[in-house]
Amino acid sequence: MMLVLNRFRIWSGEYGRSFAKWYDFFMSPLEKRKFSVVRRKLLNNATGNVLEIGSGTGINFPLYSVAAKVTAIEPSEHMIDRSRDKQSVAKVPIEVVHGGAEKLPFSDNQFDTVVATLVFCTIPNVDLAMEEMKRVCKPGGRILLFEHVKMENPFLSKLQDVLTPFWKKICDGCRLNRDTISLLHEHGLKITSLQTFYRGLFIVVEVRNDRSNTFA
Repeated sequence: MMLVLNRFRIWSGEYGRSFAKWYDFFMSPLEKRKFSVVRRKLLNNATGNVLEIGSGTGINFPLYSVAAKVTAIEPSEHMIDRSRDKQSVAKVPIEVVHGGAEKLPFSDNQFDTVVATLVFCTIPNVDLAMEEMKRVCKPGGRILLFEHVKMENPFLSKLQDVLTPFWKKICDGCRLNRDTISLLHEHGLKITSLQTFYRGLFIVVEVRNDRSNTFA
């Protein structure tokens, strides 16, 4: 049993390193075509003391321009290593913290803005992450999301359901069929702006952290 566990740890470590290494390469066509513009526009609204959840390879780091400071949290040490170069050329101070979204190591009401881009699809316990995001964001603060989500088209939505078990294995736990919009509503988060791209596969959302609404 120990031999099997050790081999699994080795495989997991090598896979995580490879995924971090090749992530930017495989994403580059989408980033060049559309995503970089979407990210830049979104991050122009990231003001004050900013938390970025799941910062990955640091793709957003050079795009922050008006934030006073960015604290970025990322569960993969391999991703953090890949983000260092982008951190060094950022226009604003950026601190990178190793940790997960389900248990954020920050105080209540600490951040003016919380940012997450293409990350909620991979979080194992998304309900905990939503509540933690609300907790650390100041009342009335902004939550800015750029995510891929479950599509409304019945055929495409079903296809996402079918593909998700396989997709999770090759894409570091990514769930194609995560219904992030419904999750925001369930957790009492008020959507103030919503844009969709690629027939509703991708969304850009601005949320106000209304503490009067709680998760049932």
